[in-house]
Amino acid sequence: MQTGWFKEVRVKDLDSHSVRALLASRALLVKIKRDLENQIRGLLKNLGLVIGRAKFNVFAVRAEELIEDRPELVVVVRPLLKARKAIEQQTDDLDRKVLKLARYDMQVRRFMIVPGVGPITALCFKATIDDPTRFKRSRSVGASVGAYVGLTTRRHASGEIDWTGRISKCGDAMLRTYLFEAANVLLTRVPKWSALKAWGMRLAKRNGLRKATVAAARKLAVILHRMWVDGTEFNWSTKKAAA
Repeated sequence: MQTGWFKEVRVKDLDSHSVRALLASRALLVKIKRDLENQIRGLLKNLGLVIGRAKFNVFAVRAEELIEDRPELVVVVRPLLKARKAIEQQTDDLDRKVLKLARYDMQVRRFMIVPGVGPITALCFKATIDDPTRFKRSRSVGASVGAYVGLTTRRHASGEIDWTGRISKCGDAMLRTYLFEAANVLLTRVPKWSALKAWGMRLAKRNGLRKATVAAARKLAVILHRMWVDGTEFNWSTKKAAA
């Protein structure tokens, strides 16, 4: 420690740990629900019964229709449907708690102004970073937070070799996942124009959507950090100003 061989480890406050625990519990329930749905789909597909695309309550209704008058399937599938319903109810309860936390946190509401960023991503970013002053400059947050959540590319430089590979996927997986999802929503589902989306779409045309989504996720980290440090709002800008 005296020689400086060990780096300082940031200890989050209790509120941040509580939020992270809540989000982790929700993520686990979402995964369990998805696994149950995949299991049901697999069981039915083996017998030529396809649920197809089904959102919200359509999945359970469609599954019940397929197993109707098939007692051998009712015995197998219905317990899984009941378990899925119970998990769904618990997930909804946690979603309400997440929305309540977001509603009463001014900084989280400010984060949610950024296109693609919802309450879960905003809460996760705030709870994970915990203290924005741990990153001295906004540009460093692009590298530091990017490395912290595994969104920076691997690089190998030796002699005449300078090779850049895929993202490292090291560090905080939860925040990396939510930032990636937020970036994907920004590029594919947000209809409102912004300089950020325009930049991401230009990158997508040049390098492909996936690489553009990773770059947009890193950019979102920089923007959220700067908004937090400065107390500013997201700058939508205009097409006329960009021109």
